Amino acid sequence: MREKILQAIRKFQIETYLVTEKTVEGAELYFIKKELDMRRMKQDAVSAVTIYRDFETDGKKMRGSANINIFPEMTQEEVDEAVKGAYYAASFVKNPFFELPKGKKENKVQVKSTLCGKSLEEIGDAFVKALYCVDVQEDAFINTAEFFMEKTTTAIYNSEGIDVSYEKSSVNGEFVVQCITPQDVEQYQEFAYDDLDTEALTAQAKEALERVCDRARAIEAPEKGNYKLLLSGKNVRTLIDFYMDRSSSGMVYPGYSSYQAGMDVQGEKVQGEKLNITLHASNPYSSEGIPMKDLTLLKEGELKAIHGNARFAYYLGVEPTGIYSAVKLDNGTKTLEEMKKEPYLYVVSFSDFSMDSFSGYFGGEIRLAYLFDGEKVTPVTGGSVSGNLLELQKDMAFSTERYKDKDYDGPFAVEFHGVAVAGK
Repeated sequence: MREKILQAIRKFQIETYLVTEKTVEGAELYFIKKELDMRRMKQDAVSAVTIYRDFETDGKKMRGSANINIFPEMTQEEVDEAVKGAYYAASFVKNPFFELPKGKKENKVQVKSTLCGKSLEEIGDAFVKALYCVDVQEDAFINTAEFFMEKTTTAIYNSEGIDVSYEKSSVNGEFVVQCITPQDVEQYQEFAYDDLDTEALTAQAKEALERVCDRARAIEAPEKGNYKLLLSGKNVRTLIDFYMDRSSSGMVYPGYSSYQAGMDVQGEKVQGEKLNITLHASNPYSSEGIPMKDLTLLKEGELKAIHGNARFAYYLGVEPTGIYSAVKLDNGTKTLEEMKKEPYLYVVSFSDFSMDSFSGYFGGEIRLAYLFDGEKVTPVTGGSVSGNLLELQKDMAFSTERYKDKDYDGPFAVEFHGVAVAGK
């Protein structure tokens, strides 16, 4: 694909471009209960091409861009037409001028993990065993499961000399747990790992089976009111998106976020824990070929960096870091048991939990929660949670227990006070 793309670029005398080529070797497994229903192998390749075009508008230098995908089965004529069309389309995109990152040819990087050296079949077998080893009940079981094992080679090159590549293995999937008594309910789960973390999947499956049984017993919604709220696992990770998004150059430059390096993002008079967040470089290079490394985002609640791609970094006059998807947090100061000593509402499953990084509001409809009234714990379902992180971030606490998946490594649970719950 590379030679076809470069030939088209030379043909139309295009000076500025960026290409990210991905080749994926994959294996897919589909289960109905414990029986393998389908096994599928795949080999995919695509080159995401960005064509840039410089021009002036009212005496101001602009750099427009347009994106196209090039596939191996395309002929040279088809590639030529696609590149020509992108170059024309780029002339209508009036972005202020910015520089692309510069670099040179580097040797291919093998992303180290415990998946390295193992075949897709070996990886799949290990995760299948990890999931189904806890499926031992008759009234609560894994209904369906899907596993996707991939070895991905990514090559990135541009007109400024960057020519880098890396190879990485990963696994992701989903499964549905079902309990048929006293009522028939199902709950959806998903997982993703860059390591052979089979113990984590086993723990997730065990917990999911326990919780779907509790969901089958839950029949009432919590009373309407304000609660001490506990959230855990992936829901904690969703909350952290607020700080990642607000500190990105893509939100800072247009004025959607007022974050600046050195500011205390939690405000003054913090009564709870101050945040310590590190952006984790899960890949050696960004999609623009920028070398990536772990970056301290918040230290004791103080913003240490603005992060993002080359374009917005250029506009802000900061160093381009690439776009991060993974995050690490320091341990909290409370155990989960200490959080549970006083009355609480612990929501473990939402129909859809969301975080609005513009307003700070988070919430969702409750599928399963545990309500502790000071004497007993009752599983509840229904109603919804609504809170604002801007108001609650001064008085929150994180657990000493940890949770880890592909994009998050940090405290398992977080505690808030006075969160509004709509219930019966």
